[in-house]
Amino acid sequence: MRRTRPLPLGGHPAQALRFAAVVAAYYGAGRCGLLLEVVRGQVTPLWPPTGIAVAALLLWGLRLWPAVALGAVLVNWPYGPSLWALAGISTGNTLAPVCAVLLLRRVCFSAALGALRDALSLVFLGALTGMLVSATVGTAVLAGADALRPGRFWATWSVWWTGDAMGVLLVTPLLLVLFGSPWPRRIPAPRWAEAAALAAATAAVTLLATRTPLNLPFLVFPVLIWAAYRFQVVGGVACALLMSVLAVPAADAGTGPFAGHDVPVRMLILQALNGSAALTSLVLATVVAQRDRGHEEIARVCVQLSELIGQLTLLKGAPTLPAPAPREPPVAPRSHGGPG
Repeated sequence: MRRTRPLPLGGHPAQALRFAAVVAAYYGAGRCGLLLEVVRGQVTPLWPPTGIAVAALLLWGLRLWPAVALGAVLVNWPYGPSLWALAGISTGNTLAPVCAVLLLRRVCFSAALGALRDALSLVFLGALTGMLVSATVGTAVLAGADALRPGRFWATWSVWWTGDAMGVLLVTPLLLVLFGSPWPRRIPAPRWAEAAALAAATAAVTLLATRTPLNLPFLVFPVLIWAAYRFQVVGGVACALLMSVLAVPAADAGTGPFAGHDVPVRMLILQALNGSAALTSLVLATVVAQRDRGHEEIARVCVQLSELIGQLTLLKGAPTLPAPAPREPPVAPRSHGGPG
């Protein structure tokens, strides 16, 4: 199993450029994620910056943790509620991706997601375990600053934890494949057409499943299976991310399968749907990719065996030189004695 090694940063200009890129991506994704907030303006059921942070630290090394910290400070600055609370929340948002990467390195995680164990490690260690840090620290800071209503600690903690975990499950694999693997040189037009049809089908099915009075959230899974089977990790995770983004407003408005429930129950249904979709697409895409690599390896070995058999056949049928005739030992001359 190939260990996950950070990509080389190059010289100081390249390092500064990547530092700035991580800060900008974290801040931009954070501003978009806050549009989906459900608790106190800064707790959201989908937090993409955690996925960006984990992917950046996996690809470029833990030396970029200051970029994650700066991005967290910039995102949380307008929401406070105080300077020490800002420092505490930003610290939790930084420690969580760092802990996730350290846990993944302990199990020799491969950023190429080439095996099922890599997908499961990302789910259970990187997302579910690593994000306990940010949820616990952030919720404790808000409670200590009297920024939460009484009795809202665990509800806030659960939304924070699942939001950070969903960010890792839905954003990290996509970035690892896009920036950690070589892109195909030429993509045929029918492939682009199928990708566009897949995105349109994902959006249409998600809107139907989350905004009609009928309880039809399971309709999204055939589309996710199509995406994972045909486009592997990129397609499966991208469609799961699109589905999650479209499902969050429906949960907030209480439509479709979320109708008739209070906020904690709606968040529970939403996270169950998002988690099942992310886990299904990621695991199935990894299994399909592993199967395809196995078929390619078998085909390569078959070609090598056929070439070897052809070479042996040529050697066996080649004309051979006649063996040299054995030389007879020299005959000693007979001595003739004179008459006695």
